[in-house]
Amino acid sequence: MAIIGDKFWLWGHEADSHDGYVGKSSRMTPAEGAFYLNIPNMCLVQYHGKPKPPFDQYAVPLRPLKQVVWSIVGAGGEIETAVQQAVLDLAGRMKNITGVIMDDFFRKDRQGSTDIAALSIDQIKEVKRRIKTVGRKLDLWVVLYDWAVVLGPEFCRPIQEYLELCDKVTFWTWCAKGLANMEKNFAAAEKLAPKAGKLLGCYMYDYGPQKEMPVDLMKMQCETGLRWLKQGRIEGMVFLASCICDMELKAVEWTRNWIAEVGTQSV
Repeated sequence: MAIIGDKFWLWGHEADSHDGYVGKSSRMTPAEGAFYLNIPNMCLVQYHGKPKPPFDQYAVPLRPLKQVVWSIVGAGGEIETAVQQAVLDLAGRMKNITGVIMDDFFRKDRQGSTDIAALSIDQIKEVKRRIKTVGRKLDLWVVLYDWAVVLGPEFCRPIQEYLELCDKVTFWTWCAKGLANMEKNFAAAEKLAPKAGKLLGCYMYDYGPQKEMPVDLMKMQCETGLRWLKQGRIEGMVFLASCICDMELKAVEWTRNWIAEVGTQSV
């Protein structure tokens, strides 16, 4: 019997990745964050070029996790062909890697560029071809922000073509004030990607204005996600991020206690 806790994922970065956002220092690794929150699955995402390949030794602490999804497009839409190949090579040896993820994939501020995404449609198709060379099924994940679903048909129509190529869509509300519209915005995301599995991204810090996430809004995110899980609207929840879990943030500690409370419930 599946339990709620099996559906939880931790967004993992190297320890000091978000020190500049929060104004505190972190020493917690992704694996330590998963242990601290008691989360069995990991989205391991490269941040400002870290970690650097080869990834084998970095991946050793992640072996006990049930599932790992590793980024082939890093934070900020970073793309390196060598990184992509290193991830696929690692996936061939590390059996709990079940997918690859594209972070910050769609571009709101294109600064004169006509590209709406970090990769073209043809490049995505090539990625999917290369994924198959691993010899087993790997899912292609993508990050979708709330702002993307409200920019109008000129933006939404093109991103639909990308989303059709993705197996899993993680939906995120960038600023905590936008959580008031989470129900409406997620419904729009469901229409944009009706075939893909959905996961709710839950920020434990309010990154837009760079301030602590209010506990009442953290509670609203989590309770909404739990309801959607039980309704079958989402397949999981992703908590961001490992690198703020040792900063004594109230929202993180509330989330840790909430996971302990609901994690053993059946789904």
